[in-house]
Amino acid sequence: MARTRLGALPTTLTAAACALLLTTTACANGDPTGVDDDTVTVGMLHSLSGTMAISEVTVRDAVQLAIDEINADGGVLGRQIEPVIEDGASDEATFAERAQKLLQADQAATVFGGWTSASRKAMLPVFERNNGLLWYPVQYEGLEASPNIVYTGATTNQQIIPALDYLREQGHTSLYLVGSDYVFPRTANQIINAYADAHDMQITAEEYTPLGHTEYSTITNDIARTQPDAVFNTLNGDSNVSFFQQLRSAGVTAQDTPVLSVSVAEEEIEGIGADNIAGHLTAWNYYHTTDTNTGFVEAFTQTYGADRVTSDPMQSAYNAVYLWRAAVEEADSFEVDAVRAALDGITVQAPEGTITLDGDTQHVIKTARIGQINADGLIDEIWASPEPITPDPYLTGYDWAADLTG
Repeated sequence: MARTRLGALPTTLTAAACALLLTTTACANGDPTGVDDDTVTVGMLHSLSGTMAISEVTVRDAVQLAIDEINADGGVLGRQIEPVIEDGASDEATFAERAQKLLQADQAATVFGGWTSASRKAMLPVFERNNGLLWYPVQYEGLEASPNIVYTGATTNQQIIPALDYLREQGHTSLYLVGSDYVFPRTANQIINAYADAHDMQITAEEYTPLGHTEYSTITNDIARTQPDAVFNTLNGDSNVSFFQQLRSAGVTAQDTPVLSVSVAEEEIEGIGADNIAGHLTAWNYYHTTDTNTGFVEAFTQTYGADRVTSDPMQSAYNAVYLWRAAVEEADSFEVDAVRAALDGITVQAPEGTITLDGDTQHVIKTARIGQINADGLIDEIWASPEPITPDPYLTGYDWAADLTG
């Protein structure tokens, strides 16, 4: 097992300490200070507490698994990876503070972390100011490409647009939108509205609730009353537990009104309860049942328990560590600029299949997959894109999105 150092600073920094950290810059020349002859320090920054812990603890576990495997295989450039683990606590300001600590105090060569777009947006200026490199593992709303972030989850044209295409092909032309009230759902729904306008689809309602919200009876009763063809769900975290339980209580079935979720994966299904969500749909790039698995499920369950499941964000986080190792070895350096220059064309055999980094966008080329949740709480793939999709975070290939992207 890798040696893991827990962060030494308190969860909330003083204003004076934050100001001091924000006025300094990270090492920009040569390998980072967090590299010595034997080890390389990396950061792991996920929500280990709060409303997002239901999703992010498992992502932390997947990153740790990849680190342990790589260390057992000789490490990176002959050095063992030494992770420093921090808790983003489901709070964007905390993510920014912890990212600053990892880059400044710990001199991490790179950081693996985040889930919500709010956390990523909060960390982005920290990484840009310090010339750090963040590996972000979760699907997101697109319309972003930072030289200091590598996006290993799907962007919009690899998840949301294929999901909309699938719903339309199934004859679902009226959609009810429900999401958490932050940047990802709101931006995603702007894109969905633009898509709907261009494809003769109707948006019957658009509702938002705060992260951690638990009272959905008004929304679920409205869905039962209005009977849209489908619900497009961008809720995040444990709000999905309450939403699906109350949707079932309102008498809404997957057969009559399927819900397609883009932030509900296998780990969340366990918390929701398979009885409450079986038959509903998801859009991801990988499932626990995906047949390209390369031994990931076996390795994960052997490490963490036979009852554990894997998910798309977990494997995207796992992939990130292997992609970073490949880029470091290609660059023969841990220095951020050198690693960035080596990203284009980096290819690894991943649980989702062969994946390749697109250097222009720093996103991964990947296959879109639609799944249906079964009675056992796993997800069965029912559709996949014919070939891996090149990332288009600014939707430049879609005329109907021109007003969104300027």
